[in-house]
Amino acid sequence: MITVASVGDLILDEPDPYSFLAPAAELLRAADVTVGHVEVPHSTTTAQHSTDVPAPPADPAALSALAEAGFDVVTLAGNHSYDAGEPGIIDTVAHARAAGLATTGTGGDLAQARTPALVERGGLRVGVLSYNCVGPRESWATSRKAGCAYVHVLTHYELDHASPGGPPKVYTFADPDSLAAMAEDVRRLRRKADVVLVSLHKGVGHTPATLAMYESPVARAAVDAGADAVFGHHAHIMRGVETYRGRPIFHGLGNFVTVTRALTPGNGESSAELRDWAKRRKELYGFAPDPDMPWYPFHPQSRNTAIAWCRFDASGLVEAGFTPCWIDESGRPVPCGDGVTGERVAGYVERITRAAGLNGRFVLRGADAVIDLHSEERTA
Repeated sequence: MITVASVGDLILDEPDPYSFLAPAAELLRAADVTVGHVEVPHSTTTAQHSTDVPAPPADPAALSALAEAGFDVVTLAGNHSYDAGEPGIIDTVAHARAAGLATTGTGGDLAQARTPALVERGGLRVGVLSYNCVGPRESWATSRKAGCAYVHVLTHYELDHASPGGPPKVYTFADPDSLAAMAEDVRRLRRKADVVLVSLHKGVGHTPATLAMYESPVARAAVDAGADAVFGHHAHIMRGVETYRGRPIFHGLGNFVTVTRALTPGNGESSAELRDWAKRRKELYGFAPDPDMPWYPFHPQSRNTAIAWCRFDASGLVEAGFTPCWIDESGRPVPCGDGVTGERVAGYVERITRAAGLNGRFVLRGADAVIDLHSEERTA
């Protein structure tokens, strides 16, 4: 039997990056395969191509800290993939692989970006695919351009009441051709891997509990095509848990190590765009980061986090769950153990799961929350 672990967003943009990973390293190393999402480019280039919130590249040497902490695979498809242009894409892949990490989700062209990461453990071949569902379009790879693999999500606003200028209902759904391309990748990987995992950069940022309309259908499409588990990230805050056809969908694993001063105005490198973003962030999401944690510019509730895990044997998925963690005052995700803090974080995941209308059910077993993979059948 093997254990696969996965965490949410990783931004290693402070000195001594390993120190932030150290409290969780024992658990990360204990898994046979550990997966994490690298949020920003790691490059020394000065190229800037961002059409989103600015995210300057981080030190390439920081990627070695991930390998030291036990990571085996990094997913790279996200909204910041192309912030440092083609050099950032190429450098991040090269430096990650030089550190001993398998990569997926970006590349020199679309075919490379859609190529899965493959590792073998305990006689089982584990394949991982990575897709960006949130844009911007400039980040997408093409047959002749570096970038990320993606699922194109469309947004439609409908004013469904007699109040011009009032708040509309928002409809989001995946472009059928884009969704079919992802499904074909999963089916192709299913034919050559014993374990198939799909990583989706998706969701509405900094907003507790809420799922956009497209999120479950896209994740379920991955399962329908053959995925054993789906891991979400991007929102920088936890999302709930769903089970579908006996498979776990972690709709958002939130932050893991996300330490950066790049989003903190007054950090010595402020820009007009950064100051505008800080103002807009409060207007859109109703929070300002803790001023005592300038390296952690995120929602207070985002300090609830987890290490998701799934166990497989030759017959397939055996069980799944997550280990509650709490991000401490230094920005380090610390496994909670089987005490009060673990119960509180698990309770938070339970509440946001229910608030989002998801069917995920789990029970605490020591330091872990074990998911009832058949809750869908029992609640049908």
